[in-house]
This record gives sequence, C-alpha cells and structure tokens, in this order.
Amino acid sequence: MLFGTSPAAAAPHGSFAINGVYRATSNGDWAKSNDVYRDEKTVTSTWTIESTCTYPEVCEGSVTSDLGWTAKLSTANGLWYVRRTVPNWQPCQDGSSADGAQTYTFYPVDPAGQVSIGSPILAGQDTTIGSSGACGINQWLAIRMPFTLTKVS
Repeated sequence: MLFGTSPAAAAPHGSFAINGVYRATSNGDWAKSNDVYRDEKTVTSTWTIESTCTYPEVCEGSVTSDLGWTAKLSTANGLWYVRRTVPNWQPCQDGSSADGAQTYTFYPVDPAGQVSIGSPILAGQDTTIGSSGACGINQWLAIRMPFTLTKVS
C-alpha cells in the first residue's frame, strides 16, 4: 500500500442491520416435535425491529411484537437470534402449565432461499422448548416450525 492511501472500504457496519416493520410467520403446517410432523397453529404477527451493528455481522437490538412482547435481538455466526420466555406455554394434565423457551433463528435470503445480505426477506426457524420435568414428565416438549420475516415498511 502506498503512503497516504487507505485500504479498500469494507461494507458499512449498518449493511447487515435490519430495521423496520416486518410480517412474522411461524408455519404450523410444517411443525415438528422429535422430528415427527405435528399439527400446530400458524402464527402471524407484526414485528417492529431496531438494530445496530458495531462491526459487520456483530449486531444487537430489539423486537417488539404486536402480540404484546418485546425481546432482545442479536447475531452470531451470520444468524439473527430472538430469545424469549413464553408464559404458560405447555398445558399439563392437572390443569397447571409450564413456560417455554422460544428462540427464533433467521438469516436474510433471496427469493430462491439463498443467503442475501440486505434482503427484505429473512427465513429460519421458530423453536420452543419446555422444561424437562414440566408436567411431571422427565422429557422436554420441543416444537420447531419454519419461520419467515417479510419487510412491510
């Protein structure tokens, strides 16, 4: 490199960030529990996402859902993560219930499903896991569904 010149510019820190209003869909038609398909309700909601990146692909922020919850948003290894607790997620035979640990994992994709940084479409999975021992059963309930986010504005 010549004295007084700078290296080629990298992608700006904000290029991986996602911000705006998105339609979030967890597709219950393709839900699985223990790798067996299981009928679940499809859940559609509106998310307002705010994020900033301190380094390319090192980002954090928050998600506010029109379903009444807010959760932290972060990235790791090119994936976005939203983790939250779902109160009373698993109904028990005795009438009580147990909370579930829900994790949304997603990444930007093009219409063919290939990774595409900056795309208005993100795809991944919605996984909710109950506690081992919940409802008197020494095995946790885990449900995984395909998940998509589509930018609305």
